Amino acid sequence: MTTAVNNTQAVLRLEGISKRFGGFTAVDDVSFDLPAGAIGGLIGPNGAGKTTLFNTLAGMIQPDSGQVSLNGAPIHTLPPHRIFSAGLARTFQIPRPFREMTVLENVMTAPAGQAGEKFWNNLLRPGLVARQELALRDKAMSIIEFCDLARVSSDAAASLSGGQLKLLELARVLMSEPKLILLDEPAAGINPSLMVTLVDKITELNRQGYTFLIIEHNMDVVMSICEPIMVMAQGRLIYRGNAEDARQNTEVLDAYLGDLP
Repeated sequence: MTTAVNNTQAVLRLEGISKRFGGFTAVDDVSFDLPAGAIGGLIGPNGAGKTTLFNTLAGMIQPDSGQVSLNGAPIHTLPPHRIFSAGLARTFQIPRPFREMTVLENVMTAPAGQAGEKFWNNLLRPGLVARQELALRDKAMSIIEFCDLARVSSDAAASLSGGQLKLLELARVLMSEPKLILLDEPAAGINPSLMVTLVDKITELNRQGYTFLIIEHNMDVVMSICEPIMVMAQGRLIYRGNAEDARQNTEVLDAYLGDLP
């Protein structure tokens, strides 16, 4: 697998991001930096604005004010496919594979700009298309093996368990060699053993240099692997810091009604 480049600068910078829907402010003047090589955790009670913020970062919705930068370049005005090409990839809380395609085929579709996407290349440059497809297949199989999906690589995505689908989502984003990976509740709806596998893969990728920002309601996961932790409540960022201090922060505890373990 290709290792992501690690450095000391902020991979992600949010400056005054706000998003309103009519009279409702879903994200209210949120600012923070995420350093390269971090596993950032974005937590908060239901309705805090976390998913709206994720959708803003990925370009699915435009902020009403503020700026988002990826490695120093503004991305908040770009459409999703250009943000993806810039190096920001995301997964979804409910995985969205091509259900009738195999695991291998799903992973191979992830990279943008494949020569075979242009029909004339298949007619005029079939050798190029074949060479690229072979290289992508080898790369995809390497990632599939890393994600412990090799034994189901020929199975349709529709046949996978919830945990395997989360691993497939991770495999698909890795094919693009992203600078930043957004994970939307990766531990939701999966059994404990696959959750351990998923967490192990995230931490191993982080050791290789990948940077993550994770929305997660499983506080055991957040408190064990995430730093910094950002806490949102009612659209605002109310805390940024480490896990230990978060446990003692009265505003964080009030937001969760004392539910942090």
